Amino acid sequence: MTTDLTGSRLAGRREWLGLAVLVLPALLASLELTITHLALPAIGRDLGASSTQLLWIVDGYAFLLAGTLVVMGALGDRIGRRRLLLGGAIAFSVLSVIAAYAPNPEVLVAVRALLGVAGATLMPSVLALTVALFTEPRQRTQAVGIVIAAVSAGTAIGPLVGGWLLDHFWWGSAFLLPIPLMVVLVVVGPVTLPEHKVPGERGLDLPSATLSIAAVLAVVYGLKQVAAAGPALPACAAIVAGVACATVFVRRQRRLADPMIELRLFAGPAFTTATLTLVFGIFVLWGTNYAVAQYLQLVAGLDPLAAGLWTAPPALGVIVGSLGATRLARKIPAGRIIGGGMLLSTAGFVLLAWIDPATPLGVLVTAMILVSAGLGPMMALATDIVVGSAPADRAGAASAIASTAPQLGGGLGIAILGSIITAVYRADMHDTTGSAGETLTGAVAAAAHLPPTEAATLLTSARSAFTHGFGISALVAAALTALTATIVLAVLGRRGGVHGGVEGQRQ
Repeated sequence: MTTDLTGSRLAGRREWLGLAVLVLPALLASLELTITHLALPAIGRDLGASSTQLLWIVDGYAFLLAGTLVVMGALGDRIGRRRLLLGGAIAFSVLSVIAAYAPNPEVLVAVRALLGVAGATLMPSVLALTVALFTEPRQRTQAVGIVIAAVSAGTAIGPLVGGWLLDHFWWGSAFLLPIPLMVVLVVVGPVTLPEHKVPGERGLDLPSATLSIAAVLAVVYGLKQVAAAGPALPACAAIVAGVACATVFVRRQRRLADPMIELRLFAGPAFTTATLTLVFGIFVLWGTNYAVAQYLQLVAGLDPLAAGLWTAPPALGVIVGSLGATRLARKIPAGRIIGGGMLLSTAGFVLLAWIDPATPLGVLVTAMILVSAGLGPMMALATDIVVGSAPADRAGAASAIASTAPQLGGGLGIAILGSIITAVYRADMHDTTGSAGETLTGAVAAAAHLPPTEAATLLTSARSAFTHGFGISALVAAALTALTATIVLAVLGRRGGVHGGVEGQRQ
């Protein structure tokens, strides 16, 4: 063991080997969702899933993941982060097998929700163990950047491998892909990862856990319903109930001697701004990735493998952006890097807004590379600001916030941006009856049973309607990234320490 000039412990061979193992569940974080996006058309066709069920197959996982992340982060602090990580990996593997052989959409939606709970054990544990392994600030920033790059690599690998599986096997094979990663983690993890938990015997506050889960699920469900069908009474009631649960949760945390979330962390503008940046950044990224996966298969007419090949370059953009940002942060304040990246993403979204069915795919990919490369720095540096702001005994809780923020944002992004596309599609196709007037998937299925001329007319109208909605959702994303960039530059842009970058955010 060695130390630097400030007395921080420098990581050695064991720590870097442990990081290599932690990369596996980090890969899974995006691998699972990316594969599901590609499999949706086949699931809709083979299981007869409705548009609502298809959204819930994605949203159910994302929402339960977001709803239980804080609880799992706090639980890891108490029972041990390695123990939680390995237990979650085993549960995830078993549930993946059940999902692969789901006989109907209802079972698949339910199992995906349980997969979200199992998945919630992974990223908080990964980030907490990373922070515990790497205490020297620059090494920690680099390690967090590698973890985020691994998440991005899953976005690149998932479409390629998942597309190949969907081309050669049934849709359920895509859900079996994460299992080898989990098997390696369960076998190698106990040898390479030291156990980390907060000293002392502390129990998990069950009322806080219940309030946390209820608040997230109720608000997310209500917002999803508002986006899909307008501000109806049940949706508004769900949002009010969620806000009420969140209010009670916050008040309870202030009274507890051992709270699940250290609310004092949010008193720092850097911490709060970084957290909100993660929410909004992943909101636009996940929501757009969901739409692009549908566009490539249902508008451009590509098979799953070809669609996966076209999504690989943007995923590499995230990897380059996140790894490059950790190096730039040694000389440039992190806020300027994050804000500049968000502005680059804004340009990409503006370009996406002009896409139509006749646009060459190269233009779409170029726009997505701009979006992904611009969001990469945000993912790495904002995450490091969040996890690096917490004391050692709250690493799990801070890591849970760093995990919850993007997952919650991503779930909302898929729901809200997806609902915008659906609403525009239905408005443009209001003269069309049946499933063809509800979703592009339904239109493609209906066209298969029509004469060639009628099928071509229906598909032209349906693809145009979908692309119209896609363009509007891209403009919404552009406005959100531009606003976020402005806030980040105002709050964090001039903050920098001796080394610039992330360390300067804490001063």
